[in-house]
Amino acid sequence: MGESMFQGNVHKYGANIDTDQIIPARYLISTDESFLAAHAMEGSTDTEFLNRVQPGDIVVADTNFGCGSSREHAPIALKGAGISCIVAKSFARIFFRNSINRGIPVLECPEAVDATDAGDKLQVDLVAGTITNLTKEQTFQAKPLDQFMLDIIDAGGVVEYTKARLQSQGA
Repeated sequence: MGESMFQGNVHKYGANIDTDQIIPARYLISTDESFLAAHAMEGSTDTEFLNRVQPGDIVVADTNFGCGSSREHAPIALKGAGISCIVAKSFARIFFRNSINRGIPVLECPEAVDATDAGDKLQVDLVAGTITNLTKEQTFQAKPLDQFMLDIIDAGGVVEYTKARLQSQGA
């Protein structure tokens, strides 16, 4: 089972970070999480991402994060690199859903984005819908996720959620 509380250091990005920046198309030959993770954010200007990222870290971004293609490779790459949660002012709709389907929490909270800098430490409580900047001692209320989405995240993704549901129904 997943968890509802996340804490990590911030990797901050601007607006319109597309799926090619998150994982360049030349790596779409695989859906292997560790293979994709080794190339996460390689298409962006953040050349030090893989040297800085630690398990549990959090991506914070401006508007339209994950725009571009509908491929699931982008959230797989971020999850594999250790990203526990993504907070943005807004997400591309398909990226938002692909992230939930892969068990990655995504929260919209413009105020938290504006008040957060790269390197800050955040704590995210999915159940309460709060984002606390531990570095600056500020707390923000995110747009809440539906219980169904929280259940999918808690299960580790839609495949695991479906398996658990089928198993509980004796299928």
